[in-house]
Order: sequence, then structure tokens, then C-alpha cells
Amino acid sequence: MSAADATPAPAPAPAPVIELDDVHVAFTSGFGAGRREVRAMSHVSFSVGPGETLGLVGESGSGKTTTGTVVLGLQRPDSGSVHFQGAPLARSLRSRAGRMQAVLQHPRWALDPRSTVLSSVLEPVLVHERRSAEVEERALAMLDRVGLPASFAARRPHQLSGGQLQRVSVARALVTHPAFIVFDEAVSALDVSVQAQILNLIQDLQAEHGFAALFISHDLAAVRYISHHVAVMRAGEIVEHAPTDVFYDLPSHPYSRQLFQELSS
Repeated sequence: MSAADATPAPAPAPAPVIELDDVHVAFTSGFGAGRREVRAMSHVSFSVGPGETLGLVGESGSGKTTTGTVVLGLQRPDSGSVHFQGAPLARSLRSRAGRMQAVLQHPRWALDPRSTVLSSVLEPVLVHERRSAEVEERALAMLDRVGLPASFAARRPHQLSGGQLQRVSVARALVTHPAFIVFDEAVSALDVSVQAQILNLIQDLQAEHGFAALFISHDLAAVRYISHHVAVMRAGEIVEHAPTDVFYDLPSHPYSRQLFQELSS
């Protein structure tokens, strides 16, 4: 067989944006003789590549939110490692400002009620750049991209609906073009029709910008719609991790099947 007939080797998979290896986090609960250790994360390992979304599901108290704080560097693990873009996650928040972002369940908690929409979107940019006409134009362009025209720039949070506030949060997260975003129950407080709009917006923006995402939710329908892979947490451990289609066709772990029944009822 000639060299021309040889089948080209497949392109190597892109390096993970975020990677956890055997991460353990424990907290102390109670007082005196009742003090005990609570495992928030135990032997947690996963990775998320560029343009991918990992859906993280589990009941309340399973460790999902702690996982989100660990991957953002807001909580240091007791053991194990967290790598971001191939390097150990830096301890300095400023050093990774803008490269990692979060969109939370209640945008009113994340937005200063005294600030205008434009100022809120500009806030993460101004960590590294001075305010200027060019910087403001970028923020206005991002607001427009998430469906909020320039007339919204001077408004304050109390003047916006829940869906509009979450669009501001998404714009604020995307304006620095991060490599990784955590969506922590980002649509659970919204009406069903608004949820669909925000999920579609996140999908479109991920296709455009290629960011990796961790989508934390108890909403199995939302996770199925937006995620490429699904991980199930129980008592701090990941008990199942599979491609979305495989997982929803036939969850393999008994707890996953139980979770389907509980969250679908």
C-alpha cells in the first residue's frame, strides 16, 4: 500500500480545559461529642474539554455545589489535584480573573442593586482593563448578543424580569471570553418557557466561543438538553459518568435509576 493510500491518523483529542483527579473535600459538622466529618467530595475525577458541557446531577447535599466551588478555585481540596488549561489551578483569584466565570441560580444575589446593567457587565473586565469607550462598546455588544438592546444598559436589577436578569448574568460571564463557566442551577428559578430560551442561548454562545462548562442542576430535562456528558453524585462521590445519550437511554447505577424516579415524579 502506498503512502497516498494510508489512512490518516485521527487528530488527537483537545486537552481538557478543567481536570479533577481524585479530589477529596471534607467539612466538620456539629459541636462537642457530636462533631463529625462530612465528606463533600470523595475521590472525584473528571475532565471537560473545550466546547463541552458536563452535566452534574444529584440530590441536595450530594456535593454538586462544593464541586463547583472547587473547580473555580474558591474551595481548596484536602487532597487530589485540579488542573486548568493544563496547569495546576492557581491560588490567586486575580491571576485567573476573566478566564473562569460562574452563572448562579439567583442573579439578583450576584448583581449589585445599585449598579446599572452596563456597570455589572463591565465589572469583570475592569479587573484587568481601564474603563473606556472601546470597553463599553464590547459590553454593549455582549448585552445585545444575549438579547438585551442598548436601552437596558442604564437600568438597574429591580427593573428587570428574572429572565432578563439571567441574560445579564450570562453577558457578564461571557464578556471576558472565559475558557470555563460553571452554571449552578442557572435556570431552576425561571419559568419553563424562559428556561428554554436561556438554555438555547447558552448552547449558541458555547458554539460561538468554545468554552467548557459544568452545568450543575437537579433538572434532568435541562441537563439532557444541554450536556454532552452526565455525572451523577451521591454523598460526595461520582457513581456514574457517561455520554448523555447513553446515560438517558439506560442509567447503569441503581442510584441513577432511583434519581430518575424521584426527580421525574
